[in-house]
Amino acid sequence: MKLFLRDQWPFAAFFLVQLILLIMIFAMDGYWNESLMIYVMFLSVFFAGAFLAIRYLSHRTIYQRLSKPVETLEELTQTYGNSPLCRAMDDISQEQYRLYKEQLHAYENKQRDHTTFIQQWVHQMKTPISVIHLLLQNEDDPTAESVREEVDRIKRGLETVLYIARLDRFEQDFLIEPVTLRSLVQNVLAENKRLFIRNQVYPEVKVDDNWRVESDDKWLAFVLNQLLTNAVRYSAGKSNKVTIRAYERGAHAILEVQDYGIGIPAEDIRRVFKPYFTGENGRKYPESTGMGLYLVKEICGRLHHGVEMESEVGEGTTVRIVLSAVVPTLQESKIAES
Repeated sequence: MKLFLRDQWPFAAFFLVQLILLIMIFAMDGYWNESLMIYVMFLSVFFAGAFLAIRYLSHRTIYQRLSKPVETLEELTQTYGNSPLCRAMDDISQEQYRLYKEQLHAYENKQRDHTTFIQQWVHQMKTPISVIHLLLQNEDDPTAESVREEVDRIKRGLETVLYIARLDRFEQDFLIEPVTLRSLVQNVLAENKRLFIRNQVYPEVKVDDNWRVESDDKWLAFVLNQLLTNAVRYSAGKSNKVTIRAYERGAHAILEVQDYGIGIPAEDIRRVFKPYFTGENGRKYPESTGMGLYLVKEICGRLHHGVEMESEVGEGTTVRIVLSAVVPTLQESKIAES
């Protein structure tokens, strides 16, 4: 109704001015009959009001639709009415909906082709990387070790690219099932053993064998891999230990990665989960991409896990993954141990 009144006020103002001018013309001409003038004014106002009422009722759907934002695309396919203006609005809405769907499908197909290309390219690049690892397997000289380090860096970069590409199809590429945290941590540590040795940083694992949570093993392993890579990178040269622990907090299990490295400035903590943000530490470590913690946040969000971070410059950083409710077998095993 408010939109209708704002739309029709020029007509109402013009009508009133016209009515006043008409009465003044009759008065100036000397023709003045009070009862007749009142009757004429009543008829004019009555027919103008009837016109506005009929117009509002016939176009009410349009005014209601324009008064509130569109919440679903299906609203664009709803009919407005049978008046010429309503039918014209129906045609425009249908055409807009059709164009939007065509552009959306074109964009989805383009993204699908791009994702397929990236995945194929990453898998093709893994073959020469594996060959290089085999060629360097029996080589222990410093040159071979430097090449091995760069190959590991390329491998981690390719994994990051692959998981970024898979985020668009996350719903089709995950499986929630019980995950044993101890096995998960050991597998990730085994994959990164050369990284730990090369940086002279060693893991301290405080995860009981009975800890089991509901999650996706592959995606959670990637998250832990990112956290451990950051922990080792920012601990090298300052500390020789990274602690991985698990414990219970209420109805949740907490997987925690704590390093004792350089820490993160307070002004950077609220932005470290944004894509491509490297902050002050990124200027000290050129290999930082700003994508690691962003992927951690995105993946955990889609797995319905929380992420918490605490850090102090010069003391280190602690990142916690708040996992889904603890599997009942864990609680039973704790009761049995007690």
